[in-house]
Amino acid sequence: MTEGIRARGPRSSSVNSVPLILDIEDFKGDFSFDALFGNLVNDLLPSFLDEEADSGDGHGNIAGVDGLTNGHLRGQSAPLSSAPFFPEVDGLLSLFKDACKELVDLRKQVDGRLNTLKKEVSTQDSKHRKTLTEIEKGVDGLFESFARLDGRISSVGQTAAKIGDHLQSADAQRETASQTIDLIKYLMEFNGSPGDLMELSALFSDDSRVAEAASIAQKLRSFAEEDIGRQGAGTAAGNATPGRGLEVAVANLQDYCNELENRLLSRFDAASQRRDLSTMSECAKILSQFNRGTSAMQHYVATRPMFIDVEVMNSDIRLVLGDHGSQPSPSNVARGLSALYKEITDTVRKEAATITAVFPTPNEVMAILVQRVLEQRVTGILDKILAKPSLMSPPPVQEGGLLLYLRMLAVAYERTQELAKDLRAVGCGDLDVEDLTESLFSSHKDEYPEHEQASLKQLYQAKMEELRAESQQVSESSGTIGRSKGASISSSLQQISVTVVTEFVRWNEEAITRCTLFSSQPATLAANVKAIFTCLLDQVSIYITEGLERARDSLSEAAALRERFVLGTSVSRRVAAAAASAAEAAAAAGESSFKSFMVAVQRCGSSVAIVQQYFANSISRLLLPVDGAHAASCEEMSTALSKAEAAAYKGLQQCIETVMAEVDRLLSSEQKSTDYRSPDDGIASDHRPTNACIRVVAYLSRVLESAFTALEGLNKQAFLTELGNRLEKLLLTHWQKFTFNPSGGLRLKRDLNEYVGFVKSFGAPSVDEKFELLGIIANVFIVAPDSLPTLFEGSPSIRKDAQRFIQLREDYKSAKLATKLSSLWPSLS
Repeated sequence: MTEGIRARGPRSSSVNSVPLILDIEDFKGDFSFDALFGNLVNDLLPSFLDEEADSGDGHGNIAGVDGLTNGHLRGQSAPLSSAPFFPEVDGLLSLFKDACKELVDLRKQVDGRLNTLKKEVSTQDSKHRKTLTEIEKGVDGLFESFARLDGRISSVGQTAAKIGDHLQSADAQRETASQTIDLIKYLMEFNGSPGDLMELSALFSDDSRVAEAASIAQKLRSFAEEDIGRQGAGTAAGNATPGRGLEVAVANLQDYCNELENRLLSRFDAASQRRDLSTMSECAKILSQFNRGTSAMQHYVATRPMFIDVEVMNSDIRLVLGDHGSQPSPSNVARGLSALYKEITDTVRKEAATITAVFPTPNEVMAILVQRVLEQRVTGILDKILAKPSLMSPPPVQEGGLLLYLRMLAVAYERTQELAKDLRAVGCGDLDVEDLTESLFSSHKDEYPEHEQASLKQLYQAKMEELRAESQQVSESSGTIGRSKGASISSSLQQISVTVVTEFVRWNEEAITRCTLFSSQPATLAANVKAIFTCLLDQVSIYITEGLERARDSLSEAAALRERFVLGTSVSRRVAAAAASAAEAAAAAGESSFKSFMVAVQRCGSSVAIVQQYFANSISRLLLPVDGAHAASCEEMSTALSKAEAAAYKGLQQCIETVMAEVDRLLSSEQKSTDYRSPDDGIASDHRPTNACIRVVAYLSRVLESAFTALEGLNKQAFLTELGNRLEKLLLTHWQKFTFNPSGGLRLKRDLNEYVGFVKSFGAPSVDEKFELLGIIANVFIVAPDSLPTLFEGSPSIRKDAQRFIQLREDYKSAKLATKLSSLWPSLS
C-alpha cells in the first residue's frame, strides 16, 4: 500500500468532517501501519503547523515547533494564551473514531469471508478424498491386470525361447551335417591313391582360401588319426573287421599339411623381408593351426640377423674384449657388457613390437626369442670372457692370476643379471629368465668357493715373495755390516706392517662382496663367508706370528752376543777392555732388538684390532642369520690369534731377560765398592745417586719408552709388574755383594729414592710396595746398633731380609750384632 488510506471529502478543521472509507484491498501486500496513520492525519496537521508558524512570528519568548517525528508533535513550553493550543484535536478524535468503526466493520467482513472459505474448503476436501479412494481402487485393478499380462508374456517368451533353441540346434545340426558331408567328400579325396594330391578340390590349391584349407586339413587329419587309433584298439581286442582304413588319407594329409606349411613359411619370409606386417600376421595366424604355430615362431626367431650374422658375433667380442691380443680389464669388460646388453635389449624391444603385431600368441614367441638370446648370444660372449682356470696350475699373478678370473666372473654375473631384469621388463612370456640366467653361471658358481680361497692364498704368497725380495734388495744394497748391527737391520727390514695387514683385509673384503653376490641362500652364504674369513685369519696369524718370531730371533741373537763376551776374573786389562767394548755393542744390539720387538707387538695389536673391527662391521651380519655360524667364527678367530699371542708372550719374557741382563751388566761394571762404604776422612758425604744407579735408571727410562707406547691395558700392567719384581730381586742380590757404613747407607737411600721414583711410573701397586719395603730395610745401615731392634717392630714380615742386610753393616762383627739379634729374634737365628 503506497498511498495509504486517505479521507474522502473536503478538508475541514471542524469536528463534523466527512468519515473515511477504508477498503480491505488496502491491507493486502506491503501493509505499513506508520503509512496508514500518517495518511489519516496529514490532511489536518499541515493547517495546524501553518497557523502555529504564523502565530509565533514576532514573539521572541515563544519557541518554534520542532516538527513531527513518528506522528508526535514536539516543541518547547510557551506562555499561556487564550487561544486553544491544539485546535484540530476534535477533528482528529472524530477521524480516529470513524477509522476505528470502519476497521471493526472490515474485521467482521474478513471473519465472514473466512468462515465461508472454511466451509467451501471442507466441502472440497471431502470430495477430493472420495475421488482418491475411487482412483486407488482403479489402480489396484490395473496392477492385477498387468500382473496377469506379465505372466502371459513370460510364458509366451519361454515358449519362444524353447522354439528358438530348437531351431538353433536344428540349424547347427544341419550346418554340422553339411560340413560333415563336405569333410567326408574331402576325406575320400585324400584317401585315394598314396601320394596323389593332384585330384583334390580347388579349395586346397586356391591361395585365397589357404586359411580355410588349412583348417579343413587339420580337422581331416585329426579325424583320420582318431579313426586309425580306434581301429588299432579294436584289433587288439580281437574284433576288428577286415578292410582298408584311412592310412592313405593320413599320409596324404600329412604331406599336404607339410607342403602347405612350407608354402606359408615361404610367404611369411617374403613378407618379412618387405616388412609387410599384415601378410605376416595372416600367415602366422594360419600357421598357428599347425602344431600351435611352433614352427612359425621358431622359424621367425631363428632367422633374426643377430643369430645368423657372423659379423654380429664378432662385433660383440670386439665391443666387450677390445682389440685382439689386448689384455681385457674388469672395468673395460663391465663397460663393454653394459653397452652390448643395452644394444641387445633395444633389439629385443624392437622385435617385441613386430611380434606383438604379427603373432596371435606374442608371449610364446617372446619366450623363444629371449631364451635364444641368452643361450646363444649371451653364452657366446660369456664363454669368451670366462675361461675357468685350473686350480692345479693357476695363471701367474703377473697375468692377473685367479683374481682376474673372479673379478671377470663378478662383473659378468652382475651385468647379466641386469640384462635379465631389462628383458623381463620388455617381456618374455612365461620364461623364467632369472632362473635361465642363473643356469648360465652354474658351473662357475659350483666351484666358486674353491677358486676364491685359492686366489687369496695366491695373493698372500705373492705378497710374501714381494716382501722378501724387497728385504733382500735392501740388505744387499746396505753391504756387509757387523754381526751385531746386522741382526738389528734384518729385524727392521722384516718388521710387521699394518699396511700389509690392511691389504689382507681389503682382499678379503672384496672376496666377501663377491661371495654375497654369488650366494643367494643364507646357509650357503654363511658357509662361504666363514671359509673366506678363515683364509684371512690364517694369513694374519701366520704373518704376525712370523713377524714376532723374527723379532724374537733378534732378541736371541743379542742374548748370544752377551753370553759370548762374559769373561772370567783373571784376564788382562787389554782383553777386559776389548770385552767391555764388545759388551757395549751387544747391549746396543739388545736395546735395538727390544725396541724392534715392542714395535712388532704394537703393530701386532693394531693388526688384530683391524681384523676384529672388520669382523664386527662386515662379517657378523652375514653369519648371524645362521645358528652357530657366528660363534664358530669367533672361536676360529680366537684359535688363530692364540699363536701370535703365544709368540708375543715368549718375546716379552725375552725382553725382560734382555733388560735384566743389561741392568745386571751396568750394576756390575759401574757399581764401585766404595760407593756404599765411603772412607771417614772428614769430607762431606756425597748425597747424589751412585753412577750405577744413574746409568740403570737412564737405561730403563730409555728402553722402556717403547714398551709404554707399544703395550696397553692388562698386557702393559702384567709386563711392567713382572719387570718391576725382577728388578727388585736383582737389586737385592746386587746389594748383598757390598758392605755398608752409615754414609754408604745414606747413599743407598738416595739410590732407592731414584728407583722408587722411576717404578712409580709403572702403575703397579705391588711393585711400589716392594720398593717401599726396600727403603725401610735400607735404614739398617743408618741407625745405631742399639736402635735396630725397634726398627722393624711394625713390620715383622721383612725381618728376615733385614737380617741379611744387617750382616752387610761394616760394624756387624765389631758391634756383635749377631748375638744381639739372635736374642731379640730367636726365630730367625
